[in-house]
Amino acid sequence: MTTDDFRPKTRLTLAAALLVFAFGVVPATTYHMNLWNLSADGLSEISGRLPYRDFSNLWAGARMALDGHVETLFDPDAYRATLRAMFSPDLPDQEWSYPPSMLLVGAPLALLPVLPAYLVWTFGTVFLLHLAIRPLRLPALLHAAALASPAVLFNAMFGQNGALTAALLIGGLLAVPKRPILAGVLFGLLTAKPHLGILVPFCLIASRNWRAFGSAAVTASALALATGVAFGFGVWPAFMSETRALMTAIMEAPYPQPYQRNALTVFIMARSFGAGLDVSYAAQAVATFAAIAAVTWLWMPSTPVDPRRRALITATLALVATPYGYTYDMIPTCVALAYLFATSARPLWPAYAIAWLFPLFAHLLNYRGIGIGVLVPISVAAALLAPTLARRQGDPTWVNPDIRSERTRTVTSLPR
Repeated sequence: MTTDDFRPKTRLTLAAALLVFAFGVVPATTYHMNLWNLSADGLSEISGRLPYRDFSNLWAGARMALDGHVETLFDPDAYRATLRAMFSPDLPDQEWSYPPSMLLVGAPLALLPVLPAYLVWTFGTVFLLHLAIRPLRLPALLHAAALASPAVLFNAMFGQNGALTAALLIGGLLAVPKRPILAGVLFGLLTAKPHLGILVPFCLIASRNWRAFGSAAVTASALALATGVAFGFGVWPAFMSETRALMTAIMEAPYPQPYQRNALTVFIMARSFGAGLDVSYAAQAVATFAAIAAVTWLWMPSTPVDPRRRALITATLALVATPYGYTYDMIPTCVALAYLFATSARPLWPAYAIAWLFPLFAHLLNYRGIGIGVLVPISVAAALLAPTLARRQGDPTWVNPDIRSERTRTVTSLPR
């Protein structure tokens, strides 16, 4: 097993990185603040939706369940009518899209008013992300940048769960070697968004980590059981027959739809090129199997790779392996970019900048029918994987591509 070193950076490179970071934070923060300019109907003047947007589903759905009306979640018309009664009669259509186990997450939040609950949710999940990426031992500035990346800010704008799922996925993958029971617990909790954990079983099987595998199975089973005890075991058949069918219909709707403007998967890319459902699913299947093959090889004990790099490649490829993914699911990609920057002496910062800022302008391409966003996580995963592949081939120039006979520039190290 090899270990990555963090490389020093020239002042020019650091200045460019700071500029890119500011270019992402300032417009995203400004837009987020403007979301809270509300019209008389309680909706945002610039989005026409609630300022905490998708979080309203988690909060309101859990509130309905706590009030004894869990069946409303599986009746789209009744659910939308209840949402409008809660928030605004002009609220656009929304759907309950989560597995029932998400109700266990939403229930404590639903005991609070919606605005305090949103703040607890947003800052709480970013704090969990902070804890999850600490084992990466990133320099302090890069650690902070990862927590304020465009993907994290976009996640907050949507009130989405990307920071939570990234924390569970990255935290679990980093914990596997030394804390397999904890890793399994995190993976079991990730079943609340199962499509983001497609690669996890293959990692555990390839590494022969049966303790983590067993822990994940026990945790997932306990989560399903606890959900049934709390809200009735009928929620699972209802989810499979109603919610799953509804979300499949949404995913398979003709491209482009308004909600697809932030989608980025191989399935969506194929749809944007005019492919039908069969061809799009076939393209997605190829991508999924390629991702499975890559992580299976990476997690074999004989593969020489830093465990941090291996975890980030896997987390980044999770978005490649699923047909259902959005820009707020790109948080692992941004964390991986921070790691790439830290371990590269001569980072290709223009390419890094485009990938880093992509969550902010993905919708502009999708609006024009150019759904190529999935190429960003594919490229980042490839950049992370390249040194390991080259090392496997015995090419030392890939292991340390920045070695020079002499240094002609003054460099400064990022603080650790």
